[in-house]
Amino acid sequence: METKRYDEMSEKELDIIREAASIGTGYAATSLAGLIGEQVRMTIPEINILDFDKTVEKLGDPEEGIAAVLMRISGEMEGMMLFLLRLDFINAVIGKMMGHTIQDYEELSELETSAVTEIGNIIISSYTNALSMLSGMKIELSVPSVSVNMLGGILSVPMAEFGYVTDKLMMIDGQLKINEQKLNSTLLMLPDADSLDRLMKELGAVYENGN
Repeated sequence: METKRYDEMSEKELDIIREAASIGTGYAATSLAGLIGEQVRMTIPEINILDFDKTVEKLGDPEEGIAAVLMRISGEMEGMMLFLLRLDFINAVIGKMMGHTIQDYEELSELETSAVTEIGNIIISSYTNALSMLSGMKIELSVPSVSVNMLGGILSVPMAEFGYVTDKLMMIDGQLKINEQKLNSTLLMLPDADSLDRLMKELGAVYENGN
């Protein structure tokens, strides 16, 4: 199974990624529930392979302010993961944790920024742990960093680093529900070409052995 670019992935390969993402979603919901002390449910994620430009278009206004948690991937897989957090998502979680909300990203205190960082760490770690478990690959994550910027500015980071290899990324979209409040969840995954190739080979072997 040779996969050097996202746009060369077959439907079967995407199904394997969907399975890993579904497992990661379960991990994330359990961990978030423990963090905020509330029941958390997450929908089965939707997987999209998009051009960088189409990603901005799908997500909304490139000048919209947004927060993002970034973690670099290393070990047997190299790349980057970005979890995007809009204000409603942040308020839903820190509201449960701290009993108050904010009106603007610039109001994030050091304590609130730490909480946002931990949320991103939980989401990203949940998905990478699922990939590692299914593939058998050793995947390590950097210390998470949080950034507040315009959406276009946030996405310029992976574009600058990976644009010479590919103009595409993987978007994992889902919906999270805390009690009855529905919140959108967006994770961007950017392994380099060699890592993507190896990941799909390992996941494909597991898939073949299980069928």
